[in-house]
Amino acid sequence: MEIRASTVLPAKRENIELQTGDGLTLVGELALPHNDPVATLVCLHPLPTHGGMMDSHVMRKASYRLPALADLAVLRFNTRGTTSERGTSDGVFEDGVGERLDVAAALEYAEFHDLPHPWLLGWSFGTELALRWGRDPLVEGAILLSPPLKRATDEDLDAWATFGRPLTALVPEFDDYLRPDEAIKRFARVPQAEVVGVEGAKHLWVGEPYVRIVLTEIVKRVNPEALPLPTEV
Repeated sequence: MEIRASTVLPAKRENIELQTGDGLTLVGELALPHNDPVATLVCLHPLPTHGGMMDSHVMRKASYRLPALADLAVLRFNTRGTTSERGTSDGVFEDGVGERLDVAAALEYAEFHDLPHPWLLGWSFGTELALRWGRDPLVEGAILLSPPLKRATDEDLDAWATFGRPLTALVPEFDDYLRPDEAIKRFARVPQAEVVGVEGAKHLWVGEPYVRIVLTEIVKRVNPEALPLPTEV
């Protein structure tokens, strides 16, 4: 069977709730491989005021495929005030400030449930959360999809440089906010950062070929032994 956009591969899936330090309940899902996970993706979704949520397509497809194909645990959740099919998280959108506690709640959940080697996977607004609030000793590294570098500043990049953990930015050739050449200049502040320009791609990574590129680049960092990812199962 060819793996298509709508393919859902086997995993142990569980609806979860995260509790924030300011008393909110965030809704989410944990997808686990049937074997012990090699590593964990903690997904930080795009801007909720522009339709971003835990079901934003790249993160949904990561949860549908990577537990089976790469032995990864995938934790997705709605940040405060965000709605998806799973439900609505408590609170209201706080422009990336109050969401600091949402990131902390997800990492606390990963630690409490012994989810191994957490990596942050941020997309657009989620990359800002990763850079600003993801510098936790538990975090192995971060993978950024379409980073706009708007809320996240040079000071946040300098702090990540000091943090020292791996950082990969996947930057679409035709991104609406930050394109590869400019991204290389901005991320030069982080010696351990790698910028990967993706030819032909746009900010939303629409199209199965681009989704496969993204998932391959994720696995290359988190569990390279699982490569190449199969296109049929």
